[in-house]
Amino acid sequence: MIKFGRGLSLDRLLAPPPDAARIGWLKDWTYAHRGLHGAGRVENSPSAFRAALEAGLGIECDIQRSRDDWPMVYHDWDFSRLHGRGERGAGLDAADWRALRYADSDEAPFAFTELLGLVAARVPLLIEIKSRRGYDVERTCEKAIEALAGYDGRHAVMSFDPRVSRWLRRHAPDTVRGLVMREDSFGHTRQAWQRHLALWIARPDFVAYDVKALPNAFAAGLRGYGMPLLTWTVDSPEALAIARAHADATIAEGAGLP
Repeated sequence: MIKFGRGLSLDRLLAPPPDAARIGWLKDWTYAHRGLHGAGRVENSPSAFRAALEAGLGIECDIQRSRDDWPMVYHDWDFSRLHGRGERGAGLDAADWRALRYADSDEAPFAFTELLGLVAARVPLLIEIKSRRGYDVERTCEKAIEALAGYDGRHAVMSFDPRVSRWLRRHAPDTVRGLVMREDSFGHTRQAWQRHLALWIARPDFVAYDVKALPNAFAAGLRGYGMPLLTWTVDSPEALAIARAHADATIAEGAGLP
């Protein structure tokens, strides 16, 4: 049993225990990381998501806001890596995003509402809300939940930022919520106390753990408690073997796909 100082244990921290009937589906899928990209398909693009649908894979995607508050499907904070442009996404309206083109493609970054229409509840969605220091992440939560209103497909919202799960618990309690964790020099959870604090703030339904940090006692304790343990980014046969031994489902790409 994991202890959190002064005798506080996981069962007290996360009570009541996870509801397997509500979240058990998370374990049943392999999730294509940013869609099934490669072979000319760009990450988080319509063609990558269509390929994932055709392959029968669940989908993981990234969400951030445009200047006019549209939730957009994109990972990076600026357009330099994928478009050769230095502007930040938060500085452009959604129409400006849609005017961009990926290299050697007629495709553009698109809105979260368009992704929901494309998927149409055929496979589950893992929706990662991007966050950084000084960012109004709760506003992104609001816009994402607005977009999901009436969507009847299986989906879960997750983030490295524990405030996302906390906001969902308070304002959208029926939404399955997750905490993304890593143990390297990046992010919110480098030290053990930071991992414990993030878990206490988030009180998530599931955890998505960096495969490079597996196996470890903390993740095993969460899994043993009944919390689904997903792992990312599984991108090699070696990582896949670790994931199969120590996690419940994979967020995978390339050679890590089964």
